[in-house]
Amino acid sequence: MERLIAEASEEGEEKCSICLPDIPGGAKTFELVAKFCYGVKLELTASNVVYLRCAAELLEMTEEYGEGNLITQTETFLNQVVLRNWKDSLRALQTCDDIISYADELNITKRCIESLAMKVSTDPNLFGWPIMEHGGPMQSPGGSVLWNGISTGARPRNSSSDWWYEDASTLSLPLYKGLIAVMESRGIRQEIIAGSLTFYAKKYLPGLNRHQGASDSNSNARPTPVTLGAPPSEEDQKLLLEEIDRLLPIQKGLVPTKFLFGLLRTAMILRASPSCISNFEKRIGMQLDQATLEDLLMPNFSYSMETLYNVDCVQRILEHFLTMDQITGGASPCSVDDGQIIGSPSLTPFTMVAKLIDGYLAEVAPDVNLKLPKFQALAASVPDYARPLDDGLYRAIDIYLKSHPWLSESDREQLCRLMDCQKLSLEACTHAAQNERLPLRIVVQVLFFEQLQLRTSIAGCFLVSDNLDGSRQLRSGFAGSAEGGWVSAVRENQVLKVGMDNMRMRVSELEKECSNMRQEIEMLGRVKGSSTWGNVSKKFGFKLKSQMCSAQEGSVRNQNNGSGKIEKVKDRQGKHKKNTSPDG
Repeated sequence: MERLIAEASEEGEEKCSICLPDIPGGAKTFELVAKFCYGVKLELTASNVVYLRCAAELLEMTEEYGEGNLITQTETFLNQVVLRNWKDSLRALQTCDDIISYADELNITKRCIESLAMKVSTDPNLFGWPIMEHGGPMQSPGGSVLWNGISTGARPRNSSSDWWYEDASTLSLPLYKGLIAVMESRGIRQEIIAGSLTFYAKKYLPGLNRHQGASDSNSNARPTPVTLGAPPSEEDQKLLLEEIDRLLPIQKGLVPTKFLFGLLRTAMILRASPSCISNFEKRIGMQLDQATLEDLLMPNFSYSMETLYNVDCVQRILEHFLTMDQITGGASPCSVDDGQIIGSPSLTPFTMVAKLIDGYLAEVAPDVNLKLPKFQALAASVPDYARPLDDGLYRAIDIYLKSHPWLSESDREQLCRLMDCQKLSLEACTHAAQNERLPLRIVVQVLFFEQLQLRTSIAGCFLVSDNLDGSRQLRSGFAGSAEGGWVSAVRENQVLKVGMDNMRMRVSELEKECSNMRQEIEMLGRVKGSSTWGNVSKKFGFKLKSQMCSAQEGSVRNQNNGSGKIEKVKDRQGKHKKNTSPDG
């Protein structure tokens, strides 16, 4: 100040006017500095010490001009009081935002961040908070914390690993980024850092809270952010989203899958960079087996609005899941027996994803704008060994055929080739055999494999019955008297016989249908000049042995064709003959 006044006096002006526009903290801080110069005692706090330290440095208030000058006093207060306490360090760091260039030059920002990072990685009870006693801090009758018997006015804090999330979320994005970077360098666990990033994102990205809902399993385990004031602008939210992408560790299971889907939706709405969207898709692909059907149903935010849901995004996420499995070694194809997977337990994520994709296909199938190639590509992306049964895929295909009745016969056959008729359950086979939307070739295949399944089931029942009879004889020989057991065995035998009779009736009906279909197909072959059964069977896409339908052929030819399923198939065959007769 003396130098500035001397320089102004040398210019010979009558009035000496000095302008100090760059005082850190403005006029309020300069007033405090002036009071200090006139001997007024200052009250240093965490809220003003950073301003005073930077102003003292600018005004060169060193020991050369007076012992115990302002620089020395503010430095001593910073090191011995502020940096030893969590709340004071946090408050001092927040004030650095306004004068970041001065604070960075004096390393105040760095020292505050280092202090906070050290306290996060250490027991928080050792830094400005009461030590836990008997499972909790000592409290006054009013509930405040006691420190050496004196009420501090503070409330007891939770000493879990997420105790600092809310405080850190009050920092601006540049300061928060610096804090996270220092924490990573100090080796703080990735899941703790990911939890803080999740808390910070939920606080400043309003769109995330709309998609979380009550289904978030971690809502009770971690504090819920409270957003006060006006939400950030779209540009600020976009910048924050891209920074979250850079800071969030790429590791499976660190954050909930629902949260990642929320980030992805927000990124699409805000038109974030393609690399940001791609990174979120990769993270979701790593843990796709933890997703739900609700997560996958993302609306299409593109301007074209070709489809109601973003099918292309789900396709990319599924490809990332399959790619990650190949990188990590993955699961090899295994056999499927009676709907049960036989093989490595590592196939469980695959079966979960396959079920998820089949459910997603059933949800998007009613969309009339969904093109057949997109539907086929997504359905075919799931490996065959991931589906123990194709019932879910059949349901999706049936819904798609119902919603797209204009598909040609060749397109319908091409679509139905996605499912394996041998992997349909008996209930699905029964439905498919009566489904008029399926091509005739697929219906014949379904009937064929349904008959095979029924015969296999009956053979298994006979085997079980023989084993039961043998075990009862052994029990009767050893026990001698067990009247109650005998009654229950008789009941079991009766139930088993009823089931076997039902199966025999079903097999008989199927054989009648097969015999009648064979006669119709032979008549069709004679009209076309081909009397051999082999040529016709090749046309239907599989090889049938004549022995499959010859078991009761003689007894069936004298009976009436009274089955509802046969009438539907015959009607469709009649239409086929009318269409082909001009060619013959």
